[in-house]
Amino acid sequence: MPPLHAPAPGPGAVRFSVLGPLSAHHGPRELPLGPLKQRVVLATLLGSPNTPVSVEALTDAVWPEAPPRTARKNLQVYVSALRALLPPEPAGPEGGRERIAHTAGGYALRVAEEELDALRFRSLVRAAEGRPPRTAARLLRRALDLWQGPPLGGLRGSPRLAEEAERLELRHLTVYEDWAEAELELGGAPGLVEGLRDLVERHPLRERLRAAWMSALGASGRQAEALAVYDDYRQLLARELGLEPGGAMTARYRAILTGETGGTAGGGGPRSARRGAGAVLPPDIGDFTGHDEELRELLDALADDGRGTGRGGAVLLTGPAGAGKTALAVRAGHLLADQFEDGRFLVAMRDGDGVPRPLDAVLAELSLLAGASAPGLPPAEAWRAWLAEHRALVVLDDVPDEEAVRPLISWAGQGRVLLTARGPLGGLAPVHRVDVPPLDAEGALELLGGIVGRARVRADREAALRIVRACGLLPLAVRVSGSRLAVLRHMPLREFADRLADPAGALDELTAGDVSVRRRLGRHWDELPPGGGRDAERLAARTPEGPFTLPEAAGALGLDEGAALRAVETLIGAGLLTSPRSEVSAHTALYELPPLVRLFARERAAGTGAVRSALLTRG
Repeated sequence: MPPLHAPAPGPGAVRFSVLGPLSAHHGPRELPLGPLKQRVVLATLLGSPNTPVSVEALTDAVWPEAPPRTARKNLQVYVSALRALLPPEPAGPEGGRERIAHTAGGYALRVAEEELDALRFRSLVRAAEGRPPRTAARLLRRALDLWQGPPLGGLRGSPRLAEEAERLELRHLTVYEDWAEAELELGGAPGLVEGLRDLVERHPLRERLRAAWMSALGASGRQAEALAVYDDYRQLLARELGLEPGGAMTARYRAILTGETGGTAGGGGPRSARRGAGAVLPPDIGDFTGHDEELRELLDALADDGRGTGRGGAVLLTGPAGAGKTALAVRAGHLLADQFEDGRFLVAMRDGDGVPRPLDAVLAELSLLAGASAPGLPPAEAWRAWLAEHRALVVLDDVPDEEAVRPLISWAGQGRVLLTARGPLGGLAPVHRVDVPPLDAEGALELLGGIVGRARVRADREAALRIVRACGLLPLAVRVSGSRLAVLRHMPLREFADRLADPAGALDELTAGDVSVRRRLGRHWDELPPGGGRDAERLAARTPEGPFTLPEAAGALGLDEGAALRAVETLIGAGLLTSPRSEVSAHTALYELPPLVRLFARERAAGTGAVRSALLTRG
């Protein structure tokens, strides 16, 4: 367990502050930090203490739009001035060194924990974790007292520093909420009301703050005001986001209505009294390959939603069928086991035939897994209340649409919901989206080699590359190919690559046991909006292989560009069409049908044409 006290700086030490206006003191004397650009350099280095910051990152922070040709030389001047200004490290085994070191990775500012307020803040917050309410409240209050105003005041003209300041502010809000909830458990409600009111006015959509304010009012005997807080928030959410308050706040509202005004903001009682649900995730995939960047983004998103609504909320993995979304979700769930101590489980949103499951059936399974029940509350409200009050991770796999999951998400509180879906679920907000593209070629080759043997892949790398590219670099298709080749040990990779190169039989080859790429795509096709399948077939038949433009799509569909754009966006929403991640206009964007989707669409078009011809002949 972390120590109870973060060390304070000695009287002759350097003290850096970023939790307010940037400043540095040496003993009692405030150091003159120089011109604006030099202060931006110092603030950027303090944002990553003891870690090299690249010259490119520093250049971007100082000159976000158009760096001069002398940018590198100017940075050297600023760093040299800061070195002269800042005293060396205290004497010790490595003492006496310059504060700013130049490394192969860039520049690093050496700073001890007691010398930087942001590091002391983090240390105090960590020390409070798992402590009894009285100790936690004292440590968190000490952490909050380090703040001297908006972080990095006066330096937010740099987008990089503005982003860092926003991150610090969100962390401050989270810690304030932790402190307020600890104080509520200790009976300190009356002293919290005004401070919470001020913060809610500045952050009106932050539900955890609202819940704490409502609880403080209720516990202070001001029930009418507490109920008004809930009603105002309910109307604001409906008007701005089309959402309902989360389960924890709704449960607290009902408790105040019935006169149960004591306890914590969430109404869930001490963590030690909560019953955990355990881990009901599928086993982690032993040969999980690729998607490292997406995994990092997913882990960061689950650790902190970044939306100012507390820990709760949803993260969405979106990408084409077979891209590996479920495997990525399961991997993240296993890596975050220590953060979700009250349960990690996966629930399928479709049955074995790919048909969306009724909400009642999903709720029943969730309630059974979690032990979530609340007499007198509708099942969805009881589930959201449980999720808000528990550190649980719930994976809802293969979500068909927004309506299927909206009642299952608590937008604030302790729990998180991780969704996987083929389309972006554009009507679901707020949600953090992580796109899961196909693997890169090296990742796909590594996956194939793990199944058929790496020596076999090395022996004919060119054929192996043809195989994974014919699979569209999709993990599902690569796994199916690998499973077949693992059985057909006698077959050269080149022969299997030739089979996949034949459009007439490629999808026949991508079947292993009861796993069929054609069947998976067929289920997807059946769920398309009216006309969606026909549009995909026309694009597959009439656009060139690879990326195509909106005018080319309009020509293929026989529509004007406005109507073609709507059709293209429908296919993107269904997960059948990909578009670039960068922000571009519709006229400069490029779109692409994944290779297996194009193959399936052409197969469907040919089959439909044959059926129509037969019917006409018989007629």
